[in-house]
Amino acid sequence: MSERKGQGTPKGAPAKGKKPAAAKAKAATPKAKAAIEVEAKPVKGEAAREGLKESTHETRAAEATARRAFKRTLIGRVKSDKMDKTVVVEVIRSKMDPVYKKYVRVRKSYKAHDEANTYRVGDRVEIIEHRPLSKLKRWKVINLVERAVQE
Repeated sequence: MSERKGQGTPKGAPAKGKKPAAAKAKAATPKAKAAIEVEAKPVKGEAAREGLKESTHETRAAEATARRAFKRTLIGRVKSDKMDKTVVVEVIRSKMDPVYKKYVRVRKSYKAHDEANTYRVGDRVEIIEHRPLSKLKRWKVINLVERAVQE
């Protein structure tokens, strides 16, 4: 018999996860009832608010740690430094062509935040994912890998 939403269990059969009435009667002794009532009473006043704050804060901290666990980092060359506090970094990667099964170079440019305007065209830098800083800027320069050759 297929179970559909809204239909209960057949008559005479115990519901899923519930004990039959005879088992309930045995478990419901006066001491057991008292213990259940003590555990079920809500905590009132300041203690309840503090407990709620702590549990909420703990779960938020755990969620934030889980979200922050992995941020991508890429290494590329600075292609442009004409903007204020922003550099354009070109990352070159090898990707296998699906048809010809050969590795081809794929270039992609990222706008990255450079707070002190220290990086120049040709520098190899490491960038990391960051929260959105502007419409197209979602990366931040974290490390200088190699300076450009000065002529």
